[in-house]
Amino acid sequence: MHSGITKEKIEAILKCSFSEADIIKLLWKGDDAFSSIHDALKKAEHCICLEFYIFRNDETGSAIADILIQKSLAGIDVRVIYDHFGSLSTPRSFWKRLRSAGIEVRDSYPFSWSDPLDYFRRDHKKLILIDRHTAFLGGLNVANEYSGFHLRRKGRAWRDTGIMLHGPVVRILNEIFLKTWRSRKRERTDNHEASCKCDNIFTEEKISYDLKMTDTMKPAIPIFASSSRGRRRFRSLLRNSIQSSEKEILLTTAYFTPGRLLKRCLKNAALKGVSIKLLLPMQSDLPFVDYAGRASYEELLKAGIQIYLYKGDVLHAKTYVFDRQWSIIGSANLDSMSLRYNDEGNIGIFDNEFGKKMARMFEHDIRESVLLSLDEWSERSNYTKALEKFFHIFRRRL
Repeated sequence: MHSGITKEKIEAILKCSFSEADIIKLLWKGDDAFSSIHDALKKAEHCICLEFYIFRNDETGSAIADILIQKSLAGIDVRVIYDHFGSLSTPRSFWKRLRSAGIEVRDSYPFSWSDPLDYFRRDHKKLILIDRHTAFLGGLNVANEYSGFHLRRKGRAWRDTGIMLHGPVVRILNEIFLKTWRSRKRERTDNHEASCKCDNIFTEEKISYDLKMTDTMKPAIPIFASSSRGRRRFRSLLRNSIQSSEKEILLTTAYFTPGRLLKRCLKNAALKGVSIKLLLPMQSDLPFVDYAGRASYEELLKAGIQIYLYKGDVLHAKTYVFDRQWSIIGSANLDSMSLRYNDEGNIGIFDNEFGKKMARMFEHDIRESVLLSLDEWSERSNYTKALEKFFHIFRRRL
């Protein structure tokens, strides 16, 4: 089976080339994901870089912080970027503790009276880079609900997806992180900027990922959007991926408030015979976003699109699979905030074997879901319909 979308088409849209990644692990269980993260961080020998929307000082955040402090005191360079709004509940004492151990910490988009509207932007990325050869990214934040700590007795956590990978693509991810790092520069945190090993990773003659090339490498391309141009390219990539699909589209997202063009692409693809399945939360952690998105359900159901509502714990994953060959995993939802305002980080994998693995994960999830029928949905109360129409008005800012 040959998908209508090609690597050449993807590269033309994103204005960059595919690299390669060794997919070490697909992470879709909170406790398993954080166990892998802990193990990798503890093995770090040179440099650790983290960028997260939410970094809390709960048990999960404290466990990560303890490892980072230990590594920093051992002489390893550690850098942390957190989103000011997303981590608003994290006290200053937490960041002070990290800085006291020699860790450099910077915040994204702190409130400023000179540009108050900029506070609506979010650094929504979730990224960990270790020793120039290992990367984690996806939808997981550093907080108890993502690791399952607060539900450990039940063995459950929020349903999310991440990926752990090695290979040459990690070099590109390092470049992206450092570009963000420099843009967040603040005088009070730049004491040893020039001597940091992280900045020298591109001039070393021998770097570790060159020694780990394997025959399991997959074509991979970072899909990061931190500018208006980057977000336009990402929207164009999503639309083109939908339009080019020939058989099947599997979309999982935590927040779904599609714009007019995205809905048109989905409906047109369904009308030409493509099987489209949407996996959405039955109960979101942001109910008003749910209402705004549900205003589109009836229109999509009438076009033949299948909508599954996840009935397990809170669905927070963001994965998109096209013809079981082209897959996107990351932080971007199918809502206006992700597609038009936030800084987002994703990875695209162009590989049939990996696409099938993603499809099996999707099929596992829909067994824990309810298939929504048009007749059932049409019978919802007038009060619910009114709430949907009201919040739909504000969908671009939810």
